[in-house]
Amino acid sequence: MKHSAMYAKIVEWSEEDQCYVGSAPGLFLGGCHGDDEQQVFAELCRLVDEVIAIYHADGRPLPPATSNKDLANRIQHVA
Repeated sequence: MKHSAMYAKIVEWSEEDQCYVGSAPGLFLGGCHGDDEQQVFAELCRLVDEVIAIYHADGRPLPPATSNKDLANRIQHVA
């Protein structure tokens, strides 16, 4: 399994910004944005890989994984 698979990648429409916004909660703040949902997801995947490479280059441990059933269940039960 690639390290990037350990992290949830979210692309959602922002009414405020009138574009798609991509984020990877737990791995980094901010993200990427654009008009094309698929392009934003592709850029987000590249960013996740780059951030993981920086962690490795700096010799730092990766943050805890966010891509798992527990996270999905918690998100679904938020009301």
